Amino acid sequence: MRVVSLVPSLTEAVAVTAPGLLVGVTDWCTRPGGLGAARIGGTKNPDTAAVAALRPDLVLANEEENREADLEALRAAGLDVLVTEIRTLDQAFAELERVLGACGLPGPGWLEESRAAWSALPPVPAPRAAIVPVWRRPWMVLGRDTFAGDLLSRLGVRNVYADHPERYPRVPVAELNASGAELVVLPDEPYRFTPADGPEAFPALPAVLVDGRHLTWYGPSLAEAAPALRAALR
Repeated sequence: MRVVSLVPSLTEAVAVTAPGLLVGVTDWCTRPGGLGAARIGGTKNPDTAAVAALRPDLVLANEEENREADLEALRAAGLDVLVTEIRTLDQAFAELERVLGACGLPGPGWLEESRAAWSALPPVPAPRAAIVPVWRRPWMVLGRDTFAGDLLSRLGVRNVYADHPERYPRVPVAELNASGAELVVLPDEPYRFTPADGPEAFPALPAVLVDGRHLTWYGPSLAEAAPALRAALR
């Protein structure tokens, strides 16, 4: 089988399980290292002609990461496109099984390890209210119905903007500081927040810097994400 992945998380999931299947990946597919597949552009601007030229049996996509116009172009070229929707941890596990099954792969050990790691978390303490920026200039935060928000809720973090009408609302930093949050969680992707870039905007809040891959990727990293995020938040 020949597979093209337009989603970094799914690229890692397939490559770790059966590396020989991937013939095309995006420029943002950085894991695992040493991928020998052709690069076909970004998640938002893939070269659809280059994807079609690879003659894949299956193209892996995601409703949030990829644009519908690009997916329609791939379908018009006669390609089979599997589109995932992942907004909760349980949905991630189900979609990963669907993706791997479509690739003809049995459930890998890392998937069961991931389930076990999240199931083994101790009961959450009283939730702490947090804001979770994902971009600045302009400031954007996690809103409703997000995978990262679901992970944080399982770790005792209540997203202040979880009921916002938008999934990634733009919120002025003054409003963020006045939101009643008890802490700010700063991942290093998609925006690369660092100790010197981000915490200074929230002088009254403790800042927790976390690995963005642990917070937003669904794949083999899920097994290590549970203890790593818990340790960072603690």
